[in-house]
Parts: sequence; structure tokens; C-alpha cells
Amino acid sequence: MENRKEEMSSTKKTHGRVLLLPYPSQGHINPMHQFAKRLVSKGLKATIIVTNFISKSLKLSANSPIAVETISDGYDDTGFSGADSIETYLKNLEVIGSLSLAELIKKLNNTNPHHPINCLVYDAFLPWALDLVVKSFEGIVTASFFTQACCVNSIYYHVQRDLLRFPTPHDEPCVSVPGVPCLEPQDLPSFFYVPSEYPAYMELVVNQFSNVDKADWILVNTFKELEVEVVEWMETIFPLRTIGPTIPLMYLDKRIDDDKEYDINLYDVDGTICMNWLNQKPHGSVIYASFGSMANLSAEQTEELSYALKQVRNDPNNNNNNNKYYFLWVVRTPLEQNKLPRDFQQEMSQKGNLFIKWSPQLKVLAHEALGCFVTHCGWNSTLEALCLGVPMVGVPQWTDQPMDAKLVEDYWRVGVRARVDDHDTLRISRREEIERCVREVVEGERGREMKREALKWRSLAKEAVSVGGSTDRNIDEFIDKLVRHG
Repeated sequence: MENRKEEMSSTKKTHGRVLLLPYPSQGHINPMHQFAKRLVSKGLKATIIVTNFISKSLKLSANSPIAVETISDGYDDTGFSGADSIETYLKNLEVIGSLSLAELIKKLNNTNPHHPINCLVYDAFLPWALDLVVKSFEGIVTASFFTQACCVNSIYYHVQRDLLRFPTPHDEPCVSVPGVPCLEPQDLPSFFYVPSEYPAYMELVVNQFSNVDKADWILVNTFKELEVEVVEWMETIFPLRTIGPTIPLMYLDKRIDDDKEYDINLYDVDGTICMNWLNQKPHGSVIYASFGSMANLSAEQTEELSYALKQVRNDPNNNNNNNKYYFLWVVRTPLEQNKLPRDFQQEMSQKGNLFIKWSPQLKVLAHEALGCFVTHCGWNSTLEALCLGVPMVGVPQWTDQPMDAKLVEDYWRVGVRARVDDHDTLRISRREEIERCVREVVEGERGREMKREALKWRSLAKEAVSVGGSTDRNIDEFIDKLVRHG
């Protein structure tokens, strides 16, 4: 412990100054902000950069040790919603954002010339940030920060380098890359399964590797034990280090005092109502349904999910009608609420279920009343469930979610994936299938096995971030080389 204190003291004397630039959405800001907390806890100074528009809606904790600066994306009054297309927004974010970022770096260096910025950690969605620093600033170490699983990143790498071979009708239906389990085409990120879906986003995820060879570091929000084969393969190609899971450490090893929340929130959280409701429910009785900040269920998928949850709630096998299960469903906006079947919310609320606009998800997942998590399998939600030992029912919608759901079911064995009918052109998971999956998780021997596996991954996540664990060693190595460079 004494050596640890000396190391911390030595690090603090270096005055390392790190800028962190996330892609401007909640699911990208949170992981990078958590990583910044860990850097600060080890003696560095960290500043996170958000767009001018996002800064207006930030609900930043007064106790946050991270400074916040802003840049422009060209939509200071409206944000993303002000652009006429995804393509237009991303182009303006690059052109205007790069100019604004350069001005910010110059301003911060002029403000403190004795301790200039010596590192930029940038979201891999924003490769232009690397080009800017390489061309315009000397002495700044660059680190590309990937917010998705290494298995998913490996697929994008192989596509960007034209190395991915899709099976022909005469082949076994298996897409194979080093370190990644055999995948059928529908297991791949949705951009490949439905090529016409959001081409701008497909270009965005593939271009993460367009200039990555110029970066000094590749940092990934995962932990090595979770994806050991693909991590070890990617380490042979890049200076890659796993630095996750980036969830508040009070849920893992408690090494950062009061690190209980993400601290940066773009949404109002119904915390008190939600937790009071959970506190009144029996152990393992709650089915929690939430689809993140970006997933957008269609009206038909919303209806199918509604009736599935209703069937589980009104258990026909429960002769005493003791209401064995309850559900907690995050329905974000009036637009989402309008997709619910008529009178459904009122009817089910009267039977003891709860609908909320947003939830304190970590607290919900950690609660003993929780039985399972019905999720889109976005990477942040998947990691949170793994770290808190919660079995999942995956209802993936797009991007990396189908692949995450595949890993949840077949690789980590902590959940099941709701299938779609091969002949269903709408790609909807039907009510009978969702109900079957929920019952499989909350009832029977396989569900108990999923819970045991989930607790195993929780233990491994805790070990990774604890002193001497794989993630902790990687962060220490990153800091050591950074301060020596400075």
C-alpha cells in the first residue's frame, strides 16, 4: 500500500493534463467521463469536452472532479435535431468541430503555458480529432477511445480493411474473424444485415479504423477477461488496452469515494418514485424493460412487448393470482407512450406495474427485487447488467445490438435473445417469443444457471478494476507512459 501511495504522489507531481472528447450523446459521454474520473483519482487533471448545445442541458454533479469545456458542432441552439440529415450533422461536426477544438486547445495552453495539454482521448467515432492533433500540435499523445465491445470492433476493422468474407449460399452460414465466435449474418451489426439501413452510421462505425494506425493508444470500454481471445488478437495489431467496465466504482471495488453516479445526465431521472416502488416488491419479482437513449421501438414492436409483459404479469399458471411478477418499463417520451396499446398503461399501472420516463438504471439493476432485464443490448446496458449480475432478455434493434445479444446468449450465457420469424420482413420479435424468453430467465433451471454465470462475470469485472487487475494495470501503464512523455 505504501508503494501505491508513493506512486500516486509521484503521478500528481507530473501535472498530466488530459482532454477527453466523446461523441455528443449520452451513451458515449458517460463511459468517457467515468474513465476521466479514474485518471483524476490517480493524479491527472482531466477536462471533458461537450458541444455547446449539450452543455445547456447538462446536469453535472457539483462534486464532479472533472472540468468541462465546450466546442461547437454548428448546431449550438438545436443540436442534432437541427440538421436536415445524419450526413449533414456528421459533416458539420467534423468541419466546425475540428476548428472549434483547435481553438480550445490553444486557449487552454495559453491559459496555463507551464502545463500544456499533453494528451487527447478522442471518441473513435471522431477520427478527424486525431488528424487535427497530428497536423497542428506537437507533444500531444493521442488515444482512440472505443465505446463498443472488442468483438464488434474487430468486425468493423475487418470491413474497413476489406478483410471480411461473407458466406456464399454454398457455404456454412458462418462469418469468422480471429477471436470472435462463429456468427451467422443476422448476428452481425445491423448495417451489414440490412445494408440500406442508416448508411451514414455504417460509414461512421467503419471509419473508426480509417486512421487509427496514427494513434498512440487504443482504449476499449471492456475488460480483458470478458473477451480474452479477441483482445489478445487485437493487441498483436494495435497498442490496445482494455480500460473498462466504465461504470461507477461504488458498484465494483469502491476505490473512488462517492462514485455512485455517472454525474453527467441529459435526462431527468425519476429516482425516488422508482426506488420506492422497487423497495415494496419481493425478491426477484421485477422484470425491468428499458431500451436506452437512442433505440426507437416501432409501434408494432411496442405492442408485441406490451402483450408479452401483460401475459407474464397475468400468469395463467398462478391459480391464486398472487401477482408473482411485476414490470418496470422505461417509456421515454410522449411519442413512445403513444405507441402503447390503448388504455394499456392505465390498466397495467392499476395492477401494480410502473411506467417511468427515465430510470436510475444502475440502482435498478443492483436492486434485489430485480428478476431480469429486457434490453436492446446496447453495450453500456449490457456491461452494466454483466457487472451487476443480472440475466437478460435481448430484444436488439440495430447497430451493434444483434451481436451483443448473440454474445449474451451463446458466449457469456447470461441471457436469451428473442428471435424474429425468418419470414417476418418487419423483423419483429413477437409476443409469444418474448414471453417465452422472459419465463426462461425468471423460471426454471436454465434461468438459475444464467444467474450463476452473471454473478461469475460480475466477480471478474470487479477483479479487473481492483488493484492489480487487468484494467487497473492498463490504466496505470497508460498514465505512466503519458507522464513520462510529458
